[in-house]
Amino acid sequence: MSTSSFLDGDLMSAAAQRKTARTARISSWDQSGLNEDAFVVLPGETAVLADIEGPGKLTHLWFVQTCRRILGPGLIPYSKSGVAMMEIHNALGLNYEDSDPDYYRKVIIKMFWDDSETPNVIAPIGDFFCLGHSMAANFQSMPFTVSVKPSEEKKFGGAAAFNCYLPMPFNKRARVEIENQGEDAYFQYFYIDYELRPAPFDPSEILYFHAHWRRENPTNGWAPDNMQTNSLETQVPNLDGKNNYIILETTGSGTYIGCNHSVLHHQGTWWGEGDDMIFIDDDKWPPSMHGTGGEDYFTQGWGMQKNAYPFCGTIIHEEDVPGYQVSYRWHLPDPVRFNSKIRVTLEHGHANHLRDDWASTAYWYQTLPGPALAIPPVTARLPNRPQVKPPPFYDGKSGVNVLTDLQKQNIKQRDDRMKEFVDDRNKWLERRAAASRERAKSNVELAKDIRKRFFESLK
Repeated sequence: MSTSSFLDGDLMSAAAQRKTARTARISSWDQSGLNEDAFVVLPGETAVLADIEGPGKLTHLWFVQTCRRILGPGLIPYSKSGVAMMEIHNALGLNYEDSDPDYYRKVIIKMFWDDSETPNVIAPIGDFFCLGHSMAANFQSMPFTVSVKPSEEKKFGGAAAFNCYLPMPFNKRARVEIENQGEDAYFQYFYIDYELRPAPFDPSEILYFHAHWRRENPTNGWAPDNMQTNSLETQVPNLDGKNNYIILETTGSGTYIGCNHSVLHHQGTWWGEGDDMIFIDDDKWPPSMHGTGGEDYFTQGWGMQKNAYPFCGTIIHEEDVPGYQVSYRWHLPDPVRFNSKIRVTLEHGHANHLRDDWASTAYWYQTLPGPALAIPPVTARLPNRPQVKPPPFYDGKSGVNVLTDLQKQNIKQRDDRMKEFVDDRNKWLERRAAASRERAKSNVELAKDIRKRFFESLK
């Protein structure tokens, strides 16, 4: 019985078919047997999470992370604790810290397949796992899920657990990296599950996983801000799609499988009136796939609804967080195939009249070599979020409320305690980061040993 007839395209049948392969995992586990299970990546550092010799494929990614800012001295030194962060309410006086609200955009994930010198996957860590605007939100779909506890829901930088189930095949090598482009230490718990094969994939059939993040802030809209969506004045033709927002543009042969899409709409009307247009291979005009509206591409209607289906839906709805919308569409049962090139686009408002903050992550499979992917610098990636301006600091040297000696003494005491607390934590972070680097090297050797034993078992 052939593989195709046995599986018949049925996901649930795959485990019932006998197959010569070896499943393994690379994770952040503490190889000393203790419980410091996270990798610590210091600012400016890149951590190699996995470096695996093929042939094989990644089958599952699980990531949990944090990036804490110390706002004041705690009463429990990190060197005397067993946790990555103090999950104690700041009102209790035991600690004073928070999560960097922007860190999901400051930290990037990169993946390289076979002989690729530039990343085949590059995106902010949050956006890769469909967490748009650096804002944590629960959702479930077929290839991606995000789990957020209630107290962190809809928070910038809120704690979240990520899963990705997309298969990522490789013949020679797979490398997964995390780069911390932020100002604070980054903690990464992870599983990278994979499968080794006894023989390479057929070079004429294998397609390699790619993902790329883009942003336009603002989109290049032609209309003034007070020109209302769906007003008479927006009714101008768009008969070439040249100024559309680009979700994906690449050359080669492959399959586009979808995107997530984050919008901050400034007008207070409706962001999604623009048509989707997908130009494939030798398309000029019209494109092979021309749609009728933003929510229509995300397979909703009359606006976006508050649902998350296996292949389409909403992650953040603009009614829950005014102006913010995060949506997704997976072309897994209906893949978009191309033979030489593809350009996936979406109008930002009808005929591109709106100037909003748009970002997207595109996902696709294609032949190698793939495009040389890059993303904007940190300053151009930060989420557009409301900020409360605190009052100016009172120095206590003039006016009615001149500081007493005790008040001055307590302020100095707080500053002294802060220095001591931060110095202790920095030493703790350096130790954890050094241990993480050694663990990364060990993971490479563990993977080599598993591969060696698997191939020896085939003799």
